[in-house]
Amino acid sequence: MNRRDWLRNSALAGGAAGLPALFATGLGAAAPASATGKLSPLKITNVRAILTAPADVRLVVVKVETNEPGLYGLGCATFTQRPRVVETAVEKYLKPFLIGKDPLQIEDLWQSSFLSSYWRNGPVLGNALSGVDMACWDILGKRAGMPVYQLFGGKCRKAVDTYRHATGETFEDVEKAARGFMARGLRHVRVQVAIPGLAAYPTKFLKPEDAKANDRTYLWEARKYVRTVPKLFEHLRKQLGDDVELLHDMHERVPPNLAIQLAKDLEPYNLFFFEDPFSPENVGYFGKLREQTSTPIAMGELFSNPNEYVPLISQRLIDFIRIHVSQIGGLTPARKVAALCEFFGVRTAWHGPSDLSPVGHAANLHLDLSIPNFGIQEARDFTQAELDVFPGSPELKDGYYWANDKPGLGIDLDEKLAAKFPINDDPPFDFHWGNLRGRDGTIMKP
Repeated sequence: MNRRDWLRNSALAGGAAGLPALFATGLGAAAPASATGKLSPLKITNVRAILTAPADVRLVVVKVETNEPGLYGLGCATFTQRPRVVETAVEKYLKPFLIGKDPLQIEDLWQSSFLSSYWRNGPVLGNALSGVDMACWDILGKRAGMPVYQLFGGKCRKAVDTYRHATGETFEDVEKAARGFMARGLRHVRVQVAIPGLAAYPTKFLKPEDAKANDRTYLWEARKYVRTVPKLFEHLRKQLGDDVELLHDMHERVPPNLAIQLAKDLEPYNLFFFEDPFSPENVGYFGKLREQTSTPIAMGELFSNPNEYVPLISQRLIDFIRIHVSQIGGLTPARKVAALCEFFGVRTAWHGPSDLSPVGHAANLHLDLSIPNFGIQEARDFTQAELDVFPGSPELKDGYYWANDKPGLGIDLDEKLAAKFPINDDPPFDFHWGNLRGRDGTIMKP
């Protein structure tokens, strides 16, 4: 019997039993075959929410364990402003619903879990469900002896192009930061500058001792910001030239009419994209924006309900979908969003901030590698503590994220080490998000 016939017969005789044993390496061994050559049935035996903060950011990771010794999956469920609420949703509600079920029935698990609370959508349920969903894909990849991107149809690219954030107090500071990223091989840089006297993005976070009193407010004035940003881009284009792609995040902080004006004012500087011009409550303005500017638009990091993003995609009102994968429920819905976007010429730019665990970044990476309409990926450096807690984290090199090609998501969690970095429950959440106000005291969107 030649090798090709042997491989074919092995696959036919044992389904997925024979081949995974040949290829499984690293994290999670392939499942042992029974005497009949078939894989033993899998069941979920435990679901746990693991909270850790190796970089002083509260992370929530879900671990789904199975009846097969050593076979488990990891998923990101980080809602850093409300981690304890997600922990409760996972362990008090999803866990008893999932125990005894087959983790490989991923679509059915997602649909039934989504409906199990009757009230649907939102960041708490979305993140809790995402942690389970990503973990199940991780389990499937480990059992098949394949990276998750291979289960999605294989690579469309060798690595994932990324962008980083250049910020500063002055135009010159931003320019210096951008040059630093360009020297590291970055081809895309998001730029933000401080606005004197205002709490411009990125917001300066409160110290814990200040937040306890909850008496600190941040001042915001939209018009001053709108006048400053075009001047920043004029400076950067003169100093950096046209070889680097520049991005900007408005972070929903400007009234719709001013957002439209700013998008028009930025046209001469050829942005790669202009991010979050409106809040989710103001998506009705996208039609007016599209009519008045050619600046590419990215939107979606706060979306949790399909009714928020489906019309924007199907009506071609945005150029990049920017959703937070764990907020909408994980890899299962995100793959469907990417497929929908492909038919309408919209590219992906998944949210990838510091308050996304390395597990979540790994999930983004596997999506990015396998979808044809990938656009760009927000990235960050991991601290050494994060790399130690999460061995197998995506590698950032020459401006690209690289996968390690191990089975599943390719990332693990050192629970003993994670326990050495407990989350800070004091304050119970980040007060700065609710303390941005105008000069007259009116609360502003963050």
